[in-house]
Amino acid sequence: MVSLGIEGLALEQWRRLLRVALGEEPADLVLRHARVVNVASGEIEEADVAIVYGRIAGVGDYPAGEREIDLAGAYLAPSFIDGHVHVESSLLWIDQFARAVVPHGTGAVVTDPHEIANVVGLPGIRALAEASAALPLGVFFTIPSCVPASPFESAGAVMDAAAIREGLALPNAVALGEMMNFPGVLAGDTEIYEKLSLPARRRDGHAPGLRGHRLNAYIASGMGSDHESTRLEEAREKLRRGLRIMIREGSTEHNLLELLPLVTDATYPQCCFASDDRDCATLLHDGHVDAILRKAIAAGLDPIRAIRLATLNTAEYWGLDGYGLVAPGYWANLVVFERLDDIRPSLVLFRGEVVAEDGKALFTVERAIPAWLLDTVHIAPIEPTQLRIPATARMVAVEAIPGQIVTRAIEVEPTVRDGEVKADPDRDLLKLVVVERHRATGQVGVGLVRGFGLKRGAIGSSIAHDAHNIVVVGVDDADILRTIETIAAMRGGLAAVVAGEVRAQLALPVAGILSPEPLEVVAAQYEAVEQVARELGSTVPAPFALLSFMALSVIPEARVTDRGLVVLR
Repeated sequence: MVSLGIEGLALEQWRRLLRVALGEEPADLVLRHARVVNVASGEIEEADVAIVYGRIAGVGDYPAGEREIDLAGAYLAPSFIDGHVHVESSLLWIDQFARAVVPHGTGAVVTDPHEIANVVGLPGIRALAEASAALPLGVFFTIPSCVPASPFESAGAVMDAAAIREGLALPNAVALGEMMNFPGVLAGDTEIYEKLSLPARRRDGHAPGLRGHRLNAYIASGMGSDHESTRLEEAREKLRRGLRIMIREGSTEHNLLELLPLVTDATYPQCCFASDDRDCATLLHDGHVDAILRKAIAAGLDPIRAIRLATLNTAEYWGLDGYGLVAPGYWANLVVFERLDDIRPSLVLFRGEVVAEDGKALFTVERAIPAWLLDTVHIAPIEPTQLRIPATARMVAVEAIPGQIVTRAIEVEPTVRDGEVKADPDRDLLKLVVVERHRATGQVGVGLVRGFGLKRGAIGSSIAHDAHNIVVVGVDDADILRTIETIAAMRGGLAAVVAGEVRAQLALPVAGILSPEPLEVVAAQYEAVEQVARELGSTVPAPFALLSFMALSVIPEARVTDRGLVVLR
């Protein structure tokens, strides 16, 4: 990661940049009386910042500019960077995602768009890239390496090595996306070899629970980072073996407090922050990277060091030239806030223009979502008999863990009536059903899950990482079936049903996983379905977010996909 230098400047523009930097000519914009957070030196500098052509010309004492903003001693930091995120987890199209995160001081995201890729492949990534080009947000892509995530689930598309190669040629592509198929890596799979052989600057890792020799083998295959650590010793071993550690704090995955002791004087250059998955309501009310910073600082992390993890460290790892530092030659992507111990952005600049103030986005973007993205949910008729589990004395169930996306494989004695296994809400053993929704194959996987706490009804979603089939958890088969039908009729979405009545729903017709509606509308509808889930007895903080991971067959230990129960240890 370096400054932009003269990249993109004509000769006369460069000469003007020099004159502005030398204090010989007014800048386009001067930010006066700033307390600059210098994440390179760990200091706070009192200085002006001169900006021309959207980039920083100089930091120091500067004459009057064509425009000026007096910061009156407020802090000025580089805008924040999310080191690993799936923007689709916000449930928003990319322009509304930007409206959600930019007011929170986010200036760039490194996104793995494998959610939309699992539905429609490389064309979906291209659509996201085109829609993000005009946004006041740097959107960088890691090109999905595992679509589908594993052979145990049915996705809507396949991205082979040839498709990935095309993706890596996109202008803002920075790496091969997270290599989730770690069993394939460890087995020396030929297809994995072809993908790892592609020319990529970085290869993002995904190594939940890998330790010892298995971790060595995975890292030796070329992966450079990991965001899946849930235990301190796991993260410490990965860091010792050379991985860049992305400390994750999302809507469902809360790993920050457990992993924060990893950040020491010796190790902090090897650590970054990542949200991975944050839904629209969390973004609207809690925030984005700024919320992670507040939590880290409240837990005792030095504020300047925390900001470095969210800026310079991330930019350096991903090679984001011109990002991550308030310094000459860097983009004027900046965030202003009043308190170092409680970071709440009051002003956000992108390339020298004010794009958000006091939590409100000041930009609009013309967009059109491609029509072909609005018709991707296709299911075969589902018969009630397909939801039945034959009677058995013992069976393996999925145990969901609130605050984590890992699960446990547990052996249970199911409740049996009339020759079949029944959901038993008194024991918190519910039916977990996954329906293939891309090609109307009629494949249905059924199992049991513990951890949701529903006492009646059913909740379901067409967001089911990573293949994004329809996933439903419920007490009653009729309500489960009604939920499936409701989601299909919306062309994707979330639904909560009780006694045959649809109590709340959120339509997600864009690839069956995103809404075309404004942030505030989607967040309100999302909160409504979450509230109904709680009224039905759900005991977890974010039931739909947790549900979305119940079919993810590359995270230990147990899942249900459209192909049935998958146990991964």
